[in-house]
Formats: sequence, structure tokens, C-alpha cells
Amino acid sequence: MKVLYVASEAVPFVKTGGLADVAGSLPQALRGEDVDVRVILPKYGQIPEKFREEMTHIYDGELPVSWRTKYVGLDMLEYDGVTYYFVDNEEYFKRDGFYGYGDDAERFSFFCRAVLNLLPAMDFWPDVIHTNDWHTGLVNVFLKLEHQGDERYEKIRTLYTIHNLKYQGVFPKDVMSDVLGLDWKYFNNGDLEFYDAVNFMKGGLIYADFISTVSKTYAKEIQYEYFGEHLDGLLRSRSDTLFGITNGIDYNVYNPETDANLFETYNVNTLDRKADNKTELQKLLGLPTGRRIPMVAVVSRLVAAKGLDLIVRMMDEILQHEDIQFVVLGTGDKAYEDWFKGLAWRFPKKVSANIRFSNQLAQRIYAAADIFLMPSNYEPCGIGQLIALRYGAVPLVRETGGLKDTVIPYDKYTKQGNGFVFSDYNAHEMMYALKRALSAYENYGEWEQIVENAMRSDYSWKESAKEYKQLYEKLLAK
Repeated sequence: MKVLYVASEAVPFVKTGGLADVAGSLPQALRGEDVDVRVILPKYGQIPEKFREEMTHIYDGELPVSWRTKYVGLDMLEYDGVTYYFVDNEEYFKRDGFYGYGDDAERFSFFCRAVLNLLPAMDFWPDVIHTNDWHTGLVNVFLKLEHQGDERYEKIRTLYTIHNLKYQGVFPKDVMSDVLGLDWKYFNNGDLEFYDAVNFMKGGLIYADFISTVSKTYAKEIQYEYFGEHLDGLLRSRSDTLFGITNGIDYNVYNPETDANLFETYNVNTLDRKADNKTELQKLLGLPTGRRIPMVAVVSRLVAAKGLDLIVRMMDEILQHEDIQFVVLGTGDKAYEDWFKGLAWRFPKKVSANIRFSNQLAQRIYAAADIFLMPSNYEPCGIGQLIALRYGAVPLVRETGGLKDTVIPYDKYTKQGNGFVFSDYNAHEMMYALKRALSAYENYGEWEQIVENAMRSDYSWKESAKEYKQLYEKLLAK
């Protein structure tokens, strides 16, 4: 089975968010399931030089962009057993950063058209093209509208994965003729039209053969108006071809036994060393040291979707009444950044607010923390809780999306479960869940059981890759 995986970013070449982790890890796992998967990305100027030097240039040519033509090149690189292709055009991709430019519609429609037009240059004819998020949605559209009559293309099936429905690639409607070069009938019939604008994701959803998203619960949630971002009706109409597969994480990268960022490596059988990570982090952050002071942590983008309003509402009260330490790492909205700085000023012996991002510090926090707080308003899958489970930082989450699918409420009678959950988006519910967790923490034997359950949870890519392979097979049998 041959799969071309199309993404706007992938580790280790470029990363802005969780999509890059998925695009870097899932193809590796699929190779282990005997899938011939290759990945295609834009050749951004910010790809590290060490990778650029290893690329082989395999094609030069031109590509239509509506009424004009642009240069297109193709480079190839093999990395960790996976073949990567890079679509080259310096005008579009040799810039600081990756998204947020005024011509993003032109840049990513160019990329989508290039993916299909460069298949002969790759000499790779996939059975399935697996597209991801709005940046690649037009691949599905162009495949159906521009390559019919060529049996090499007509055999190809498409799977479109939604990583976050909120970001849809919505642009002024004049891009239809000026950038996409498509007949206005595909706007007028609603395929690409969205509140009198053009929506790349909507087009991707309509023209995909199958749709998937990154957790089973999120696949259900996005069919409701509250989570549907004005596309819930379309998603309900496609419910028979909409599937949820929970993301994994790379267990070679996220491994407390080998993680060079940690003060002390450890595993489920050497949890005393996890406590050593806590005391070392306390020293580093200037907090009072103590192996049995419960440490609650947040590692997150500081934005409303992450449930920070609940923390803002309750954390002063919690810190006044509970003997805990609270550690935050992240950047985001200035109002939240300032609030966490103020919290650290009000509770200097209890709070460390690190308003920056550091991968090393993030890993040290996962290793040191007892409770990992993730009270998201919505969460398609989430990666923080998966890393926390791996490192034995017991997740406390709101019951939504991938959080619901991966964090199982602990039951002290059966001794099953790997975390603590609350259901309603309510600050007091979050506080009561935290009090339950702190009560369990006071019982050393019970807490050790929860940590062991967390660390023995398997959210590697292995099972998810099997599910994707089965979905590809189902798609091809269609």
C-alpha cells in the first residue's frame, strides 16, 4: 500500500504546533505496518541548513497559478527510513515564519496544486493521499476537478484529517479566480463558499473520500453546533465517512528512561528518582524544596481554549487553602501572561511562572510534576496529557475531545484509571477535581498506584498506526 502524506509542517524540519509532531511520528509508525508512506512539505527557508544540504534536487518546472505561471522545484531527502519531498518556490516559502501572510491563500493553493502536478516527477503513484488541515485541503479539490480523465489520478483515494476545526483557511472570495483559477460555479454551489468567502477546509471536507480527526470523541463533538465552527451541518452529512483515531506520541522521543533533558532518568520501577527531579526543579525555580510538596503544573499555550479562565477564577483561592506548588510554562495572550506573572508575585513561595518556551524546561516539568492540569474548553486530541502520562505526572483534565479518550478517571475501589476528570466547563468543578487529586496524593500507596497506571498507559503510535492502515484499506475497498 502506497500513501502520500501531505502536511504544512513536520518534525524535525519545521514545527509550530502539534501537527508537526503527528506528521513526524505517524509516517514512521506506518512504515512499521508495512505501508510505503512518503511525506511532502513546502521547502521553507527556515528548514535547518543541515537538512537542506542533504536534499537531492529532482525537478525544475513551472506551475499555473490561475492566469500566471510560477517556478516550482522538488527536492527529496530520506530521513530515518522515510522519504520526504519538499516543494520549492522561494517567493512563497523563503520567509521568516510559516503562516500569517497576506498571500497565504496563494502560497498554499500553489503547494496543493504542486503536490498533484509533481507526482510524475516523484515517480510515485499513491493509492491514498492523506491530507491534513486547511493548508492541504485543496489537494482533494484539485484532484477531483483538474485531473479527471487521467486514470493514474482517478485511482487515487483521499483521506482528510482535521487536527483543529477552528482554523479553516478562510479568504476573500476573489481568490476563486485570481489565485485558485477555478470556475465560479464551485463557489456558487457552496463547495468552497463560506459566508461569502472561500474556505479551504470546507472544500477539503467536501471533496475528500474519507474524513478523520484526532480522537474518537472529537469526531462526535464536531457534529454539534457548539464545537462545529459553522461546519457541523456538513460534518453531520458526512458522518458515515467520518472517523476518529486518537493521536499518539513518539515513545522514543518522550521516554523518561532516556530523556537527556531530565535531572534524573527513571521508569515505573524507580519512581523515587522522579521525586529527585522535583527537588532539583524546585531549586532551579527558587521554590522551597520538599519531596512531598504536591506540584501542580501547566505546560501550554496561554490561550482561552486551554481553559485558563477556570484557573484564573480559582487559583488564588486554591493557593490560599492548599499546601501546593504551581508551575506554569508557556506563552500566549498577554492578559494571561500578565495574570500568571501577578500570581507568582502574590505567591512567591508557591508559584513559578515561566512566560517563555523551553523544550528542556518542559521536559523537566513533566518529570517533576505530580499533577498535570489541562482544563481545556475543547481539545481535538491534546499532546500534553499524553506526555504527562508517559512521565507519571497524573493528568487532571476536562472531559472533552481527546482528553476524554485518554484520561480514565481513577477509581479507588477497582484501582483502575490514570487521572482525574471533571465534566462541565466550570471553575468550581475543576477545583473539586483538584481537591480529589490532592486527597489521593496524601495516601502514598494509592498515589503510587495512580502514577503506575499512568505510566503503563500506552499512547504510542503503534495502535493508532494500525487503525490508520485499516482505514486506508477500508477506503481502497470503497
